[in-house]
Amino acid sequence: MRLLRLVLRRLSLSIPCLGIILAVLFFLLQLAPGDAVDALIGQMGTSDDTLSKLLRSHYGLDGSVAAQFTGYVGRLVTLDLGLSIAYGKPVIDLILERLPVTVVLMVASMAMAFTAGCVVGVIAARYVHRWPDTIISVLGMLVYSMPSFWFGLMAIVLFAVTLGWLPAGGISDLRAGHTGLALMLDMARHLVMPALTLGLIFFAVYLRVMRTAMLEVMTLDFMRTARAKGLQERAVLFRHALRNALLPMVTIAGLQASSMLGGAVVVESVFSLPGLGRLAQEAVVQRDLNMLLGITVMSSVLVIVVNLVIDIIYAKLDPRIDVGG
Repeated sequence: MRLLRLVLRRLSLSIPCLGIILAVLFFLLQLAPGDAVDALIGQMGTSDDTLSKLLRSHYGLDGSVAAQFTGYVGRLVTLDLGLSIAYGKPVIDLILERLPVTVVLMVASMAMAFTAGCVVGVIAARYVHRWPDTIISVLGMLVYSMPSFWFGLMAIVLFAVTLGWLPAGGISDLRAGHTGLALMLDMARHLVMPALTLGLIFFAVYLRVMRTAMLEVMTLDFMRTARAKGLQERAVLFRHALRNALLPMVTIAGLQASSMLGGAVVVESVFSLPGLGRLAQEAVVQRDLNMLLGITVMSSVLVIVVNLVIDIIYAKLDPRIDVGG
């Protein structure tokens, strides 16, 4: 019942937030010069005013801004994200085609960054103010200061061009015609560099948070009691300190879900991945309002789901905390 109350409370708060985000983005996009019809006419190489009026009437862009927003919200209630003018296909179909790549990239990046950050942060806290801690701290600062797009480009030059170990871009090798397990392994190979590129900055953040949390937990009374009972240092660290130190890590992971989704735009562009980030970039260039709004709705839902999962994990790690309010 406690978890059910948590889910219902989060959903009741998320729906108004989603509506506000949608409204702000819709009206901000109206301030941009031109629309999807202008971009479409430009690609056709013509400037026929009659054709422009016909297209705007066909796509419902000739009405007032308020009427367009009301119509979009009405369709959204029925889970209709509209038609992409640039692609001539339903927005939901295009998003569902690209969504798996972005989700896999985010999950792989977060898993790598969180796991590595926990392990290295524990090591740094265990050997605080000694040479392992110094090396790890300097490494974390260097990684955090490195722009993700620069690291991605350097990774392509080193691992793809110079060494030839990994593919430079794309999600799979279409020429190989892989299927089944071979296709999954090929896709995993293509995602190694993008996942590392996206996860490195978050790894540096998790490293610092884990180190600080472990140092704080290790000074508490229950840690001294555990040592006084004669427990080995490894048992004290992993059975007592680690679980309590994970609480701020889980919180940071939830807060950074939206940042990771934003970082996916850059990474997908660098590595030519057919994900939501690259689709959003193309929608901006083509001024495809329906596509941008659809991606915003889907991205917001992803962030809401991630934060809901984080809250559930938080409640499991520390039952004393009533995250459901």
